[in-house]
Amino acid sequence: MGGEGNKDGIQVGGKDMVKEGAVEKAKKISFVIVDIHGVLTDNTLYYTHDGIKSECFSLHDRLGFQALIQSGIKVAFLTSKISRADEQMAKVYGVPQEFLWSSSAKMAKLDEKQKELGFSDEDFCYIGDEMIDLGMMKRAKLSVAPSNASSEAKEIADIVTEAEGGKGVIRELAQFILKSQGKWDAFLSNYL
Repeated sequence: MGGEGNKDGIQVGGKDMVKEGAVEKAKKISFVIVDIHGVLTDNTLYYTHDGIKSECFSLHDRLGFQALIQSGIKVAFLTSKISRADEQMAKVYGVPQEFLWSSSAKMAKLDEKQKELGFSDEDFCYIGDEMIDLGMMKRAKLSVAPSNASSEAKEIADIVTEAEGGKGVIRELAQFILKSQGKWDAFLSNYL
């Protein structure tokens, strides 16, 4: 997130919205849970003349996922249905198969995974864009919405990214979380 600084010293873009306390919340995040459609995609479906569906994902997000994972933060997809395209993008992004969660009852799936994996509401960040995500966003320690999310999601979000869905939301969020945790420079040193 580039642009103006906030009182916590984390840089944020001119269009971004970062609520007070977001940096402190980000310092405690050990798990990032991501809705796919509208966050990793621009929410547009493309169909070929043969009726084959496709979606567009951003390669900018690959770096964001790598940054989080290499810095010890777990990541998961949580969507109503994991498609073959979602599975392929998980491979590109480095998200393990066991962290591809499918359920339209997202809160119930979260309860199940918290018991299974031993994390709490205080440990996770959730990124969502629509009404189906509102409960998860309210429950998460840190909630995030892309700039083109529904007004309801943006109102709840601790952070509204400068990026729109499908245009690098995870890349932007990873930098924010890792800067908040003092891990960004170490990750960046891999490329210098």
